[in-house]
Amino acid sequence: SRTREVDPEPAHLVIFGVTGDLSRKKLMPAVYDLANRGLLPPGFSLIGFARRDWEDEDFAQVVHDAVKEHARTPFREEVWQQLIQGMRFVQGNFDDDEAFETLKATIEELDKAQGTGGNFAFYLSVPPKFFPKVVQQLKKHGLADQKEGSWRRAVIEKPFGHDLASAQELNQLVHDVFPPNEVFRIDHYLGKETVQNILALRFANTMWEPIWNRSYVDHVQITMAEDIGIGGRAGYYDGIGAARDVIQNHLLQLLALTAMEEPGSFHPKALVAEKLKVLTAVELPEDLGAHTVRAQYEHAWQGGEEVLGYCEEDGIDPKSTTDTYAAIKLTINNRRWAGVPFYLRTGKRLGRRVTEIAVVFKRAPYLPFESSATEELGGNALVIRVQPDEGVTVRFGSKVPGTSMEVRDVTMDFAYGESFTESSPEAYERLLLDVLLGDANLFPRHQEVELSWTILDPIEEYWEKHGKPAKYAAGTWGPAEADEMLARDGRSWRRP
Repeated sequence: SRTREVDPEPAHLVIFGVTGDLSRKKLMPAVYDLANRGLLPPGFSLIGFARRDWEDEDFAQVVHDAVKEHARTPFREEVWQQLIQGMRFVQGNFDDDEAFETLKATIEELDKAQGTGGNFAFYLSVPPKFFPKVVQQLKKHGLADQKEGSWRRAVIEKPFGHDLASAQELNQLVHDVFPPNEVFRIDHYLGKETVQNILALRFANTMWEPIWNRSYVDHVQITMAEDIGIGGRAGYYDGIGAARDVIQNHLLQLLALTAMEEPGSFHPKALVAEKLKVLTAVELPEDLGAHTVRAQYEHAWQGGEEVLGYCEEDGIDPKSTTDTYAAIKLTINNRRWAGVPFYLRTGKRLGRRVTEIAVVFKRAPYLPFESSATEELGGNALVIRVQPDEGVTVRFGSKVPGTSMEVRDVTMDFAYGESFTESSPEAYERLLLDVLLGDANLFPRHQEVELSWTILDPIEEYWEKHGKPAKYAAGTWGPAEADEMLARDGRSWRRP
């Protein structure tokens, strides 16, 4: 097991919506993995709340099955037996006062038995429409009351609203019940080792920061591509779309980490301050029609399999205009980045699953070389691979062996799996532990959420007023309109 410099205080975790996919595939396995690594606090308990009519033993069996199937670390019976002692289940609906009184009694019983001093984290693994009701019930039944010497925290999954107004309303609602510093908004991308490595790469080395600016960087591409469709998420996805689902949170957070100035420390306030400066300086293109694209995937053959188009999927309106692909161009109006475009794109049913940040540098003048010697040479690039093959690639020019002076692109590669013996923890392991520690470094604050909507809302409003989304065949890298968007600037998308 590994220890941290600071161990979490004794505490409990309450999961609302504990029967859902997120809880089964991510949260419960992450709790077990933390226990297996010796990182959970003493006396830890896991309380599930859902509509199912289960006994505690049924809940324990569900957690057991989820852990067996999805945990990252090996199953150990002695760890499981210790964890199971603190498992409880409370059955009820979110508007059921009696169920919340039962939850309160269960919490008080466990708190007394386990000696946890009144420390509880409430994880809202529920659809956004239920956030207000759950938060109001916690307040009504005194479950969110902050008692001296203890804490109560709320953990909220995205989406944080669907536009600026709804995000502000949600933030106000939650802050009326929990202090802002006790609200943890989960963006699981920020829990990934490779995303945190952006900070190490930039600020623990001297080789990149001197050229990390408009004098040397030509442009930045941030991509999150998926090769799957919407699956069973039609009810959530339709009307939301790719830009709201991914760009507003994941990609704008990656932009902020890539572009921000060096913080004075890694204290949450210092990190948030620098990210806010960058997001405040983001500017939209004047011509949104030329520099933003939305599109939907169409029926095609992908990887030898015939797949349906978006509007043919179960539960989707055949006339839906929801985007499954979105690409936008942004600039940052500050001294470091003035004039450097940041291209963000995301989509479903693309060529492969990949998330990466590519910093593409300006081309050298090639003065000593014949034009024919460098005609196949692209710009130098630093590519941070967030998933699935976590690592960093550097692209640069090298001489081709032979008698002539010919230069071509080569790559130098760092892979996490080859350089470190310990596998990277799942994002939810890191994030759940940080919730218990009260460490907000990897959680967007409400100001960041609202600024992100300020950036995206005008684009969504433009799309709503100007025609239908473009189309692209499933399995390709998006619509021709997206290629044309970069071609207008004399650039092209990377093919990861």
